[in-house]
Amino acid sequence: MNILLLGSGGREHALAWKLAQSPSCKRLYAAPGNPGIAAHADLVDLNLLDHAAVIAFCQTNGIGLVVVGPEQPLVEGIADSLRAVGIPVFGPGKEAAQLEGSKAFTKAVCDEAGIPTAGYARCESFAEALAVIGDFGLPVVIKADGLAAGKGVIIAETAEQAHAALEDMFDGAFGAAGARVVIEEFLTGEEVSFFALTDGVNVVPFGSAQDHKRVGDGDTGPNTGGMGAYSPAKILTPALEADVMERIVLPTVRTLAERGTPYVGVLYAGLMLTPTGPQLIEYNARFGDPECQVLMMRLEDDLVELLLAVAEGRLSGLSARLSDAPAITVVMAAHGYPGTPEKGAIITLPTAPDDVMIFHAGTAIHDGELVASGGRVLNVTATARTLAQARADAYLTVDKIAFPGGFCRRDIGWRELARSAH
Repeated sequence: MNILLLGSGGREHALAWKLAQSPSCKRLYAAPGNPGIAAHADLVDLNLLDHAAVIAFCQTNGIGLVVVGPEQPLVEGIADSLRAVGIPVFGPGKEAAQLEGSKAFTKAVCDEAGIPTAGYARCESFAEALAVIGDFGLPVVIKADGLAAGKGVIIAETAEQAHAALEDMFDGAFGAAGARVVIEEFLTGEEVSFFALTDGVNVVPFGSAQDHKRVGDGDTGPNTGGMGAYSPAKILTPALEADVMERIVLPTVRTLAERGTPYVGVLYAGLMLTPTGPQLIEYNARFGDPECQVLMMRLEDDLVELLLAVAEGRLSGLSARLSDAPAITVVMAAHGYPGTPEKGAIITLPTAPDDVMIFHAGTAIHDGELVASGGRVLNVTATARTLAQARADAYLTVDKIAFPGGFCRRDIGWRELARSAH
């Protein structure tokens, strides 16, 4: 069948790479794609928020499945528009996508379903936030309610930092995303990500990963969209995974179905493993970035068959097989990220060895040269028998890439490697 993939980042390159491997994939299109995705798909110049244009392209080109990579088109309702004209689509509708589009929405679902999560307050104004923030103690977590490209979360260690964060949000530092703020109690423990596919009724686990949000080694510096990840995150044991399914994921899917807004797609649960058990930090309505890259490296099943089964409500009886071999991805970013990245640096890539993929996250072709065009530019992703070997292979390739001004963290996977050393 013909497939249309929406998006242009590292996550979408990993999806394109895996979708193109399927015998079911006759022709793969990507809109807008990137130079890396161009190796697997025909690139199409489409505005992802122009639903009529996307639908027209699908109808003209006989698209049998649309895979939505990024969150913004989902929150804007692209899946609803496609379903309304009978085009199968992998991704939740506008209402269900509010699990990512609104922190307050997710908290309301947690309240309704009895899902373990941090205590919180939803605030519509600076004055309201100031009146309640003292109830939370320090440190305290302050989140922009809406989409903020993974950067709208501040952990304030002092009252002064909390005050400044609230001022920034209500003054527009995160645009419309910060017009409403969610204040949360600070949870202690280790963060981990868990993924599940759902057709709105049936749910299939899709593995775990651990992201590295801080820009610097040793988890220092400001938060980013993610500087690297590894999978599986063994700290999420089979027993804990079963607990997450039973107390967090399944109640979420049930509650949204009962509301008449079933969730169809991948559900990404950001978790904190606390001394009293897993608690939900947040949901994302799509594969994570860079978590998707390590999950695709481990996936042994046909991705097209799985995603089409989700889109068509046929997930019952299916499962997603992931290799026992771990995978790791190292993000190469442009100087200045996560602030204002320097664009335009010419990049020269080596030939990657077997079991290593260089996924393009923020690249472009300019005057025939590959150049940096975003903050996160490349995702060097490796799989091997052990995590230590996968990490060594990834950094060996990183060191062969000519990218002036590019940088990366050198300690991706450090928690898991420290545990395995004991």
